[in-house]
Amino acid sequence: MAFETNNFNVAKKFSLGRSEFSVECNIDAGENITKVLSVSLGLGKISSETLNGVVNFSSNLDVKVVVLNGDGGLNTVASTCPFSSKFENENIENNQCAIVNLKIIDYNVESINGENVKIVVTLEQCGFIVANKEIKTISSNDDDICVKNDDISIIKFIGCGSVNIEVTSEINIRDKISKVLLTESSAIVKSVESGVNFVTISGEVASRVIYINDNDKFESGYVYDTFKEEIEIEGATRDSLVDGKVAVSQEDVTCELVEDEKGCKIVVKVPLTLSAIAFGEESFSVIKDLYSTKCETKVTTESFDMSYICPVELVEGKIEGSLVLEDDKPRVDKILFSGGNSVTVTNSYIKDGEIFVEGIAKTNVIYLNDEDNSLYSAQIDVPFTLSDKFNYQEGGLLSVDAIVYDVDVAVKKGRELFYDAKVKASVSYCYDKLAGIISEATALEDYQPKDYAMEVLFARSGEELWDIAKNAKVKEEQIVAQNADVSFPCSEDTTLILFYQRT
Repeated sequence: MAFETNNFNVAKKFSLGRSEFSVECNIDAGENITKVLSVSLGLGKISSETLNGVVNFSSNLDVKVVVLNGDGGLNTVASTCPFSSKFENENIENNQCAIVNLKIIDYNVESINGENVKIVVTLEQCGFIVANKEIKTISSNDDDICVKNDDISIIKFIGCGSVNIEVTSEINIRDKISKVLLTESSAIVKSVESGVNFVTISGEVASRVIYINDNDKFESGYVYDTFKEEIEIEGATRDSLVDGKVAVSQEDVTCELVEDEKGCKIVVKVPLTLSAIAFGEESFSVIKDLYSTKCETKVTTESFDMSYICPVELVEGKIEGSLVLEDDKPRVDKILFSGGNSVTVTNSYIKDGEIFVEGIAKTNVIYLNDEDNSLYSAQIDVPFTLSDKFNYQEGGLLSVDAIVYDVDVAVKKGRELFYDAKVKASVSYCYDKLAGIISEATALEDYQPKDYAMEVLFARSGEELWDIAKNAKVKEEQIVAQNADVSFPCSEDTTLILFYQRT
C-alpha cells in the first residue's frame, strides 16, 4: 500500500502581541524656554527586518513643541527622535511579511531647563505576521486503495507590497500670513480593491494649519484631499481578498506659503506610505475517505485553520466632551488655538452583530488670561465609543486606525472647556476558517482470503455506493458491474450479490 505526500499551503495571519515602551526626546529649542504650551507628536516611516524568531524595526518620533520664550514670544520647535524595538516569537521565520503598527499612547514633559526640553513619549507596538503555512496530506495511485476525493476551498497568501506617495493640498487664505505656527496631518484608508497583479488603496488626507495673520490673530484652517494608488502584488486577481494600511511620514510633512495680491496660499505636502496584502481563494482536491481491498488501514485526520480577510470597513461618528479647569488654574478669557490634536484607539471588539471602537481624543488648548495677560494651556482628554453594524463572526483579529478632524473647542463661564470633533476609523478584520483532511494512512493486518465464491449483501434504503463498497472491502466498480439493475443511492432496502474468483 503506497501513499505519496500531496502537501499544500494556506494563509495564516497571526498576532505579534502588544506591548508598550518609552522614547526619551531631548529637544534643543535654541532659546530660553519658560513654558511648553502644546505638543504635537507623529511617527516617521517604519523600517523592518524579519529574521528567524524576531522582527526588528525602527522609526522616528516627530515632535513639534509650541513654546513660550523668555521674551514672551511664541515659537514652534521641531525635533526628530529615532528609536528602535523588536518582536520576538518562535513562529517568526526569515523573510516573512511583517506588518508593524505603532501608536502614540501618551507623553509627559519631564523638564524644562533653559533651552532644553525633555519629553518622554509612551508608544504601543503591535503587529502581525502574514505567511503561508504548509498542510500535510496524501494521495495514492495504488490499485488496492480506494479513495473518495473532495474539493475543498483553501485560502493562500499571495504576497504583500508597499509604495510611497505624496499628496499635495492647497488652502487659499484672504489674509496675509506672518507666521505658520503648526501643521498637523493624518490619513485614513476608505477602501481596498484588487486587480490583476495589483491592489488599489483609496483614502483621505486631512491637514490642519495653525497660523498668525498680519493682525497678530491666531487662525486655523483644514484642508482635505483624497488619494488612490496602485501597489504591485504579483499573482493578485480581481477576486483576491485584500487589506491595506496608510501611514503619514510626519517628519517629512512640509508647509509652504505662496503670496499674491489676493492674499496667500498655503501648500501642504504630505508623504504617505501605503501597504497592502493579498490572499487568494481556490479549490484543492483532497482525499476525503479511503480504504484498502487487501488490508486493514489506520487513517489519521487533522484539522487546520486558515485566515480569511474581510473587506475594510469605515466607521464614522462625533466626539463631544468637556473639561472643568482646576481651581488653581487661571480662568479662560480668550482661546487662541488648540494644538496636538490626536486620537488613540484603546479597545475594539465585535458583539451581537456590531463593532465597537473605544478610544481617547486629546488636544491642548492655548488660552489667554486677561488678569495677568499671560498664555496658559490645558489638556483635554475625551473618551468616546463608536459603533456600527458588522456582519462577521466574533473571535478574529481586529486592527483599527482612527483620525480626528474638524476639531473645535469653546469656553463657557471662563472655566469649562467644550470639545467637539469628528472621527473616522478604518477597520481591518480577519478570522480563521476551519477545515479537515486525511494527513496519513498506515497499512495494518491483511484481510483473510475469501474461501467462498458468492456473497450476499443487504443494503438499506438511501445507502450510498461508497459506504456499501467500503463495508464489503471491494471496489465500487465490482458492485455496479455485478448488480446492473440497482441504482445508487438505494431507493429501498436491496439485496446485492457479489461473485468472487476462487483460486
